[in-house]
Amino acid sequence: MRKPLVLRHPSILVFLGVLAVFTVAVTVLSAGYGTGAISTSMVKTLGKTLCLALAAVAMDLVWGYAGILSLGQMAFFALGGYMIGMWLMVARTEGIVAGSLANLPIPPTDAEISAAVATQIFGVVGSDKFPMIWAFSGSLWGQLALVVLVPGLLALVFGWLAFRSRVNGVYLSILTQAMTLALALYLFQNDSGLRGNNGLSGLQNIPGLDAVSQEKLSIWFLWASAVTLGLGYLLIAWVASGKFGSVTRAIRDDEARVRFLGYSVEGYKLVVFVLAAVVTAIAGALYYPQAGIINPAELAPIASIYLAVWVAIGGRGRLYGAAIGAIFVSMLSSWFTGGRAPDVNLGFYTIKWVDWWQVLLGLSFVLVTLLAPKGIAGLVDLFEGLRPPKRQGQPMGPDMGSLREKEAVE
Repeated sequence: MRKPLVLRHPSILVFLGVLAVFTVAVTVLSAGYGTGAISTSMVKTLGKTLCLALAAVAMDLVWGYAGILSLGQMAFFALGGYMIGMWLMVARTEGIVAGSLANLPIPPTDAEISAAVATQIFGVVGSDKFPMIWAFSGSLWGQLALVVLVPGLLALVFGWLAFRSRVNGVYLSILTQAMTLALALYLFQNDSGLRGNNGLSGLQNIPGLDAVSQEKLSIWFLWASAVTLGLGYLLIAWVASGKFGSVTRAIRDDEARVRFLGYSVEGYKLVVFVLAAVVTAIAGALYYPQAGIINPAELAPIASIYLAVWVAIGGRGRLYGAAIGAIFVSMLSSWFTGGRAPDVNLGFYTIKWVDWWQVLLGLSFVLVTLLAPKGIAGLVDLFEGLRPPKRQGQPMGPDMGSLREKEAVE
């Protein structure tokens, strides 16, 4: 009888255990349910970081396992935020408008309330009507479905067109980056239906929970982010651990050979690409209510490049490495760019980390790529004594890929 997934890959159990301990510790130290040692803003930062870790794990499935360097993953992340943000804005604005019109001698009709809500939301871009894409914005369940369907459909169409044309390597990376840039430029327009450069704001005010303080609400989102990260990690680890994962890694190592063996390479790539897009969108749907605002700048290609850097620093091909890289670098970024890191006075020049953080991050990426290609996760390999399999005679297959004795899920 085959062992359960968590027993075959103990790193999964370790990751989930550390995540649970972390969540409980933050809860105990929070202002909402504990001692108040951790501020509410820090709790929100930690919750957002868990969402970024989930996006990094999905990115590792695409890049570390399938070998597809997608520089457009944050487009799906932002689309998930936009989809849930539409409901948040409509529901919150409806409450405000209904309250302001309640004192009129004649109660307003539903049509009048809807018109007032539309004017309130879209007046900033010179409109007073709901665009067609907001048709389901009044339904929470409708928008939750769109969180999955819109990014999933975009990934399906884009992936089908790209993979059937057998676009690979750097050309595919450029195409994904172009897709992200095109989407961002479109959303910057006022007639895009998503308020242009203004984006969606006030997302931290959850409708129906006005009586709940931000201290408690931040903890609720932290719990939701932790649970979603745990479930997403389990799902991707399960996908990567079986036959599907073995074929995917084989495609990464030698696509031509896998195609020759009769496997549908395009089909495997498409499934991985769409699954990663959906998981990333779910992470975005949890991230932006904690951030409070989303605008087209969140889709900038540089954001997807950052995501790739996090995965590389953490350890491409190791799911826990991707999560560690995202958490480590994003928290370090918050520390440097938030003004917490002290300036360094050299006498002739003062290093301000707010200005030099991106340079430091770029240098770290180059050094990791050249000197430690396994990233932070490589330290685990050293601890466990893992080495590439020794070969005698002619090579039998990809050196670091599908024939490795203990492969990337751990």
